[in-house]
Amino acid sequence: MPGADSTDAVPPGHRPSWYSRALFRAPSVPVSIGALAVISASLAALAWVPGTDPTRVLEGYFAVFLIPGLVAAFATPAVAGALGGRFRLHRSSLLAVTAALLAVPLMLLWRGFELAVPNGPSASAMSVILLVQGPMLWLRHMSLFGVSRPSHAGSIVPSLLQPVGAIVGLFVLFPPTPGLLLEALAYLLVAFLCCALLLRAADRPLRREFGVSGVSLIRPLLEHISMRDPGSTASLERFFARFAKPATVSIALLSFRRGGVARATIALPTVHPGPFAALGASDLPRKLSERLGPAAGTVLVPHTPCNHDLDLPSTSEVDRIGEVGRALAARLDGPQADRSSPLVAPRSGSLARAQLLGETVLVVVGQAPAPTDDIDFAVADQIARASAPAAGPRVVLIDAHNSYVEDEGDITYGTPTAERLIDDARAAIAAAVAAARPGPVEVGVAVRAGYTIGRDGIGPTGIRALVVRGGGTTTAYVLLDGNNLVRGLRAPVLSALEGVVDAAEVMTTDNHVVHEVDGGVNPIGERLPADRLVAEVRGTVEAAVADLTGVSVFSGSASIPDVPVLGPDWTARLLTSLGDTFSMFANAFLMTFLLLLASSLVVLAVFA
Repeated sequence: MPGADSTDAVPPGHRPSWYSRALFRAPSVPVSIGALAVISASLAALAWVPGTDPTRVLEGYFAVFLIPGLVAAFATPAVAGALGGRFRLHRSSLLAVTAALLAVPLMLLWRGFELAVPNGPSASAMSVILLVQGPMLWLRHMSLFGVSRPSHAGSIVPSLLQPVGAIVGLFVLFPPTPGLLLEALAYLLVAFLCCALLLRAADRPLRREFGVSGVSLIRPLLEHISMRDPGSTASLERFFARFAKPATVSIALLSFRRGGVARATIALPTVHPGPFAALGASDLPRKLSERLGPAAGTVLVPHTPCNHDLDLPSTSEVDRIGEVGRALAARLDGPQADRSSPLVAPRSGSLARAQLLGETVLVVVGQAPAPTDDIDFAVADQIARASAPAAGPRVVLIDAHNSYVEDEGDITYGTPTAERLIDDARAAIAAAVAAARPGPVEVGVAVRAGYTIGRDGIGPTGIRALVVRGGGTTTAYVLLDGNNLVRGLRAPVLSALEGVVDAAEVMTTDNHVVHEVDGGVNPIGERLPADRLVAEVRGTVEAAVADLTGVSVFSGSASIPDVPVLGPDWTARLLTSLGDTFSMFANAFLMTFLLLLASSLVVLAVFA
């Protein structure tokens, strides 16, 4: 088996985690309207059946429940937009349905209490209908404040459309007394105050840590994910840039050319492809491939040894790295000597394997079948500095990032694993140089595209295979555009390549764009079935083998000073604050809803 350990096996019965299977989407507008009609009928029946004339029940169905819900569904986007917000029709329709649905259990409780305690304290249908408008306003204002515009003044009017419409419809059918008017106003006021408490509590963690409203980030985040809206992307990246620190990063290129034309380029920037979605350096493989352009041939952007400390805050920094990369491609060292080695490991269980290509040593690092994740940049820097004397070959490193176990696999500077990796990498480099032999180098490339993040868990650059024939062997480097590989899948992938090539490695890009589907890591193999992944990798490698042709090797590197990066622990701070926000929101959601119900019962008792 080319490069696989015998213990690296697919866990029996592996299934994707529930959050990787569950993707919530707002239903279509017709589906929401149909649901609203059914819920409105249920509410009308609970309010007036039995004991009310059927004609009056039908009038209440339309005037109190259905028409206010429809008006809210279709008018909210326009009203919110006029007040500086943005709320799409499918979200507005869903919100109208959800607000109406919230009233159902409350009215069921009222009916159930009356049946269970026929001689107990009772409330009129009118008072109960007025009471449930409070929870409707609470839910609508919470949603519009977060998604449309984080302003009470800018969100309260569209929030009121459905509950006020219901109150107006009720009072058209049943002319109110001054007491009922005051009662209706009291329910709405209590609901607004409870919602304001909830929003203030949810805002505290991010405001305390970063001085920004967490709720204000919801809308740009949704619009970035759903629309790639440029304004929302810029807003989020400005937030990241406020906390960035200057650092020196670098980019290395290993280019394979024939007749002066690049057939393939391995691009290795010391940049982490995060933080999330397509923000900053996330989606780095696609962004950098586009910026290097067609002149670079087929571009592979594997993960380099670094972590979230080297996330870039905005796409403009990626542009700068791309510009340096294009300039570097025009002045690479080469053509280098026609010599190469097999992909070699210095000893059994080594964390590093290396291959000499011309005057460049390509080192692939991985701990599979043990968990494999990010490697501190300092570890890689120590390897490169110690292993590349002035007269020696250039060293470039890849983190294979190909064995996912949650919260495991990082290699931190100064740890025993880091020291072992440094020793293994040095030994692998020495073994590759010793095993090198003169002779031509051939390269073949192939790309399999058409994947989607939601269906396959694979990013925009798909599956890319680079096959190198030299040093008496044929080696395949398979690059999957995603964040890690389900533990155990490396072995069957490499087994499938037996007989196609002599040695192989399967790697992932660590592209954080795949997180936007469900908020999890979404490793490759959770969504795309393992047998299909194995078959498609084999087919891609076979196509690359068929593409083999003689090339010359070129390489080079460049440093880029004063590049803004998010820096040490920033992402950890953000994730901690987000966790605190979700926890605070969950607690405040329940507490303010209970406070709303208790306060509404007090109002009901006062006006009864």
